[in-house]
Parts: sequence; C-alpha cells; structure tokens
Amino acid sequence: MATDSQAAAARTTTGQPKLRRNLSVWEAIGISLALMAPSMAASINPQGTATTVGRATPVAFALAFVGVLLVAYTFVRLTQRFHHSGSVYGFVGATLGPSTGVVSGWALTGTYTFYAVTTSMAGGRFASNFLNALGIWHNPPAWSGFLIGLIAMVVIWLVAISPVRGGTRLLLAAEAITVILILIVIAIVFAKLLGHSGPGKLGVTSQIFSMPTGTSASTLFLGVVFGFLSFAGFEAAATLGEESKRPNRDIPRAILGVAIFGGIYFFIVTAVEVMGFGTSAKGITTFINSTSLIGDLGTSYVASWLGNLITIGAMISAFSCALACTVGAARLVYAMGRDGVLHTGLGTVAERRRTPIASSLAVVVAVYVIVAFTWAGLRSNPFTLFLEAGTIGTLILLVVYLLATVGMTRLVFFGRPAAGRPPVRRWELIIPALGIVVLGYTVFRNIWPLPTGVAWWGPAVALAWLVIGIVGVLIRPTATRRAGQQLLKAEGLSGTPAAEPAGVAAAGGDPTS
Repeated sequence: MATDSQAAAARTTTGQPKLRRNLSVWEAIGISLALMAPSMAASINPQGTATTVGRATPVAFALAFVGVLLVAYTFVRLTQRFHHSGSVYGFVGATLGPSTGVVSGWALTGTYTFYAVTTSMAGGRFASNFLNALGIWHNPPAWSGFLIGLIAMVVIWLVAISPVRGGTRLLLAAEAITVILILIVIAIVFAKLLGHSGPGKLGVTSQIFSMPTGTSASTLFLGVVFGFLSFAGFEAAATLGEESKRPNRDIPRAILGVAIFGGIYFFIVTAVEVMGFGTSAKGITTFINSTSLIGDLGTSYVASWLGNLITIGAMISAFSCALACTVGAARLVYAMGRDGVLHTGLGTVAERRRTPIASSLAVVVAVYVIVAFTWAGLRSNPFTLFLEAGTIGTLILLVVYLLATVGMTRLVFFGRPAAGRPPVRRWELIIPALGIVVLGYTVFRNIWPLPTGVAWWGPAVALAWLVIGIVGVLIRPTATRRAGQQLLKAEGLSGTPAAEPAGVAAAGGDPTS
C-alpha cells in the first residue's frame, strides 16, 4: 500500500494521476523503433523515392540519413535538459515561447495521426495480399485494405490504453524478429548478386550511386521525403520523458542510437533492393509496382515461404507502428489537454491504468474520420492514402524539426551556460545550421512549384493543418498564456531558456551521457 507521500508524488498539482515513471532505455528504444518501423519502411517506402529518382534511391536515403543525424543532435541536446510527455510541445514552448510550442505540439500531433493512417493502411494492404496468397480471400477488392486497417485500429486502441511498459516490450520484440529476417534475406540476395547466381543473373553495380539521365540533383530532395518518412519516429522516445526512470540519460541514448541504426540499415537495404530488382528501366518499374519489396526478393531469391514470412513481418511492423503513432499522438494530446490548449477532458489519466484513455480515443477517432473521408468521399484506395498521408505527415514533421532546431540553438548556443554543465563548444553551431539548411530546402523543394493532381493533397493538407494551429493560438491568447504557465511548472521544464531545470545538471554534457 502506497504511503501518503508516494500517493502525492503520483499526482499532478491539480490532483490528477501522473504518468507512471517505470520505463528503461530499452523500452524507450522500443517505442522509437516501433514508430520508425524499419521492417515496414523497407518493404514499401523506397518505392515512393524510386518514382522520382529511380535507381538512385539509396543516395536519397543516404541524404535523409545526414538530415536525420543533424536533427538527432537537436533532440539529444533538448532531452538532456527537458523531459516532457509533449515532446516538441514542451521543448519548443520552453525555448521559443508558449505560442510556438503550442503550434509545434499541434503539428507533431498531426504528423503522428497521419502516420497512424499511413501505417494502418500499409498493414491492411500487406494483410490483404497475404490472405490472397494463402487463398483465404481470393482476389480481395481494393477496399479490403481500408477494412482490415480500420479493424486493426480497434485492437490498437485497446493496446494503447494498456500500461506502456508491456506494450513497448512487445513492439520491440516483434520488430527485432522481423528486422533479423530481413537482414538474412538481404545477405542472401547480396551473396547471389556477387556470384551473379540470382534471377536474371544480376550483379552488384555502382549505378545505384548515379542519377538517371535527365534527372537533376535537386530532384533528390523530392525523393528524400520518403527517406525522412522511413526515419520518422526515431525521436518518439522523447514523448516518454515523464515515464522513464532516467530520462536525461536514457532518452538521448535511445534517440541517437535508433537514428544511427536506421541510417546504416536503410542504406544497405535499399541498395540491395534496387540491385536485386535491377537498375534498368524495366527493373525499376518492377520495383515500384512490387506489393512487398523484401517479400518479393525473398520469394524470387530464396523461397516463396520466406517471402510470405517477410510479408507477415511487414504487416506486424506496420500495425506496431500504427500503435506507436497512436501512443505518441495520445501523449501530445494529453499534454495539451492538461495545459488547457485542448479540452481538459483530454488531459486526464485513468486512475487504474495510469494511461491517457481519452486522448488515445481521440486519436483513433481522427484516424477513422480521415480513412472514411478517403474511402467514401474521395473513392480512393489504400495505397494512395498511404502515400498522401505519409507525405502530409512528413512535411509537417520537417517544419516541427525546424522549430525544434531553432529553439535548441537559441537555448544551447545563445543562452547562459547551464549550471553544473560544461559549455557547449562553439564549433558545434555548424550542426544545427546545416540541419536548418537541409530541412528548409527539402520543404521548399516539395511545395514549390505546387504539385498537381493527387500529389496536390500532400502540401495542401500539411499547410492547412499548420494554419489551423496558428489560427487557434491567435484566437485563444488566454488559453495559450495559461498553457505557457503550466508549461513552466511541468516537470523538467525551466522558466527561462537559459536556465537549467532542477535536478538535471548532473546528466552531463555529452550526447550519450
């Protein structure tokens, strides 16, 4: 039975239960890996890049890796000082002011919500193809992906409102097993490419490092969006800052470790995938039209049973990612509800489960609305929704990364040195500066000139989501100021950007300490 002091510590100043602080570094890694979903991403995301840069897809992913490392530096520096369930809502609010923080929180909530749509549709598509391969559902209609994805979201909500500790362990185990299977397939395919013993007698080639004829270098920044989409979520561990045992050490390690792993993994996998399908125009067309990149490679280079197994793994990865997106978005909604930005009913934690049930439900309902609008209103298909929702989420996320980078730069390089922490070396300023350049140009290249046709939805909806957040701040200044006051009282946040939160200085200045 808890003592009075323990019971008080488990509640906020308003008497609401706090999130439970019981997560380790591995569970923080689990939520970031699950949201990044390397298994699902490797099986479908490179196709979006290939539509613009063809055989140079690995180069676009390498460029995305550079951008992600620059952004990871920002999150490492911020999470060494702050731990807040609202992630950038708290970080940007503490460094650039509550208004910008609210916009950032709203933006990242949009990213995670649209990613939940993207990944549930990918999972539905993988599941539909798998059922067809087994003969359980012969030639399922295009809307089957919608149906399966929506059914899965019910299960996802039930898991999301369970204590996060068990959920993150489950996500990490499922993703790790699938990644191992993918790496086995990639190793076999690469070995056969070296010996020219695979289908079509294809071999290892340096053509994957060159742009197709007539394609400009700037086009890489169109394809790099799907690279960022593949990495997106590496920072998700930041939303667990209030639930980690040692947040100022474990959260930065989780973020940096997942970013580095993702960069090496995606470059190797995409390079072998492109070579495995072939770098010719015919090979790239087959690559783009594949229903499961790794699954098809496993079938053609090894055996059909392995291809099917990889497809199952990609399906699990997609639904696990949808769960991680729901968890991340729910924590952001909870934080903003708790601070009065959104309805206060969304800022509550269930007494028994100690999880934000109301905010989790709000996220799932939003996913249902988006899918229903696409399915019934636009008469589109799951794969198109996957592409457009992914583009929308990524463009919003790049803006969030930009704001976080600017805020971190102001805090770390232009504020007073933190007490008990060695000063940051001035030459490191070049890291966030380069990050701003890469992120800024990627956003600009994808919205100008404005795409036409179906591709118009990506930048248009992303811009609309950001405008809604800005307008909400402007028409509710009192709520924004109140949120700022609550933000400064939140655990781990400081009243001024230059000051160090109490109890944090001992974390040290090294990104991995």
